[in-house]
This record gives sequence, structure tokens and C-alpha cells, in this order.
Amino acid sequence: MCAKIILDVDSINNIYFEDTRLLGITAPLKNYQFCWQLNNYTGFEFRLAPEKEIQLLKKNRYYYFNIYESGEENSRLIHYLYHNQHDGEYLLPEFRHMDFLWLMKGDQVSDEKFNWIREVIRSLDGVQLVTELTHEQIRNKGNMIF
Repeated sequence: MCAKIILDVDSINNIYFEDTRLLGITAPLKNYQFCWQLNNYTGFEFRLAPEKEIQLLKKNRYYYFNIYESGEENSRLIHYLYHNQHDGEYLLPEFRHMDFLWLMKGDQVSDEKFNWIREVIRSLDGVQLVTELTHEQIRNKGNMIF
């Protein structure tokens, strides 16, 4: 007799997003322009992580979403910057007004540090909106897992 194994996708998503913080950013800029500003004004070193690029099949076509990554010295905290759009499709369609998603994962992020990051991003040229997104707001969590 063959037993069926059922993959609990909701549990996987919840585990992935455990102890994370997420910002939604509206900034109609090119990826490289936005990363350049972040790197110069925040001290982060965001670099394209092609091995983490997300590929989604929608309408019989593949769409590719870039991810940029920056680690922190002496910490397990890693910052991931997702580009939310590609050729009119969205990584998270429920946030189609957001151009970028900044996920902080791997270690706790204090409110003080989180607020500092949010304020620095707000001060950058071309940034129109920066807001915290909660896990409950994300309907397509699986799209962000690489």
C-alpha cells in the first residue's frame, strides 16, 4: 500500500517568514538606481543575487523577479530586496503599487533599527512611500520563497 504524503505549504510559508520584517517601497526607479542610493546612503552593500532570482509562470509565460542581497557583519541578519514587477506582472499582485519589497530575515530586527531603515529610505530621491507590511497582508507568500 502506498501512503500519500501531503506537503503543508502554509506551514512552510509560516516557517520561512518567522522572525522577519518586511517593508513595501514605492519608488519608480530602475533596480540599479535604487540599490545604488541604498548602498551610498545606508551603508548596506546590496548586490544582485542571480541564484535567488524568482521565476513565475503566469499566462503561459515566465516572468523573472530580481533579488538583491546584503548581509550584516557579526550577525545572521540578511536583507533581501525584491523587485515586485516584471513586464506588467507582479511578484505580489496584492501590492501592485509597491515597486520593491525589503525583507529582513535571519535575526531579530529591533524597532529602533527598523524605523531608522524606514526613515532613511523615505529620504531617498524618487521614493514616494515606505510602509511596513505584515505577514497577514501577504496572500502570495510562496512567491517570495527562493
